[in-house]
Amino acid sequence: MKSRMLAFVTLALLSFRTIAQVTPRIENSTDTLQSLIPAKKRLIFQLEHESGGELKFNERSKETLADSYYNGLNFRVGFQTQFQDSIKSIYNQLYNYPIYGIGIYSSTFGQEHLGQPFAAYGFVAIPIRPKVNSRWNFNYRIALGLSGRFNPYNEEDNPFNLLIGSKNNVFIDFGIQANYRLNKHFQVGAGAAFHHFSNGALALPNTGINLVPLSLSVSYTPTDKPFDYRKTRIPPMEKTEELHFNYAFGFKQIDREHDGQYFKSMLGAYYSRHLGYKWRLGAGVDAFYSASGNDEKVAGDKAGKFSALFSYGPAVYIDHVLNSRLYINGNVGAYLHRNKFNGESMPVYLRVGVRYKVYKDIFAGVSIKAHGGKADFIEWTTGYGIKLGKKKN
Repeated sequence: MKSRMLAFVTLALLSFRTIAQVTPRIENSTDTLQSLIPAKKRLIFQLEHESGGELKFNERSKETLADSYYNGLNFRVGFQTQFQDSIKSIYNQLYNYPIYGIGIYSSTFGQEHLGQPFAAYGFVAIPIRPKVNSRWNFNYRIALGLSGRFNPYNEEDNPFNLLIGSKNNVFIDFGIQANYRLNKHFQVGAGAAFHHFSNGALALPNTGINLVPLSLSVSYTPTDKPFDYRKTRIPPMEKTEELHFNYAFGFKQIDREHDGQYFKSMLGAYYSRHLGYKWRLGAGVDAFYSASGNDEKVAGDKAGKFSALFSYGPAVYIDHVLNSRLYINGNVGAYLHRNKFNGESMPVYLRVGVRYKVYKDIFAGVSIKAHGGKADFIEWTTGYGIKLGKKKN
């Protein structure tokens, strides 16, 4: 399990490159560019403290998190893209020169049975309507990584943790931040975030921990050179249609009575169409294989039958395209056939993950498939896209 989690972090860090804070930037190319000295990528450091916001949706979370209080610390290092980078990718202009980076995280709940989690992650921070002469700036953040140092559930040694069954878990972070520039080097900020910790049902229990903390931060930029604010006219995107074929696999523990992990896999085929540079919509079908359908202890007298091993159904998806290679994928599907004993507890399934084009139209990524708020399994994904044609607007 540790090797699979390590692979997850590697993918996340490669996918997201590097982050930091947002500095004021211009949206009008007619400003006095002659007075600006072109700068290199801006290296930025950020220290952030966050607290509170424990979400207690059910009795398990209420019992496990009773008398606890969350505190966390983030240290981020990032690089801000700018005009020169737009020559290679128009997405830098489209997203107002985003910030790519890596971060480390440490936290405590003040309760021994939960542990003192840490995480390493990659992220991107995207500016929201930046203005050149304003001391205020805003951004939203997407981050993905691996956490550790949880004190997992154990019937004898740690029966009080009813939420997490593994030391290592996936760390997912969405955040929004407002910042005020004090001078050329320093700015302070405040924000809110959503954190989710889960192991994708690799080990039970896997109710997961969800947090919505508030935060305060301070950021430092070593250089005082002016930022290259320029933007050029962005041409309309050609309408592109594609077929996507992907394969995913993972492992799942069915229930606490079965300590072993069962192999799961998925085949999918989708048609998609771009809605501008940032969004892509598609629809298709998924077919799932669950090895637990071979086990009589799980499937009973249906064990080994085709209907016990396979499930399938149509799905729709939306991609949030961050650049020409990296995008965030979200799916909603409905089973035409499913097996509750394989962990397919609801007629509708969800998926959220990240994809990266590793070579031309070959992509790889990782997703969490879930039923409602309960994870089914972590999908390690690879696939191929076929362009059907381009039609100019």
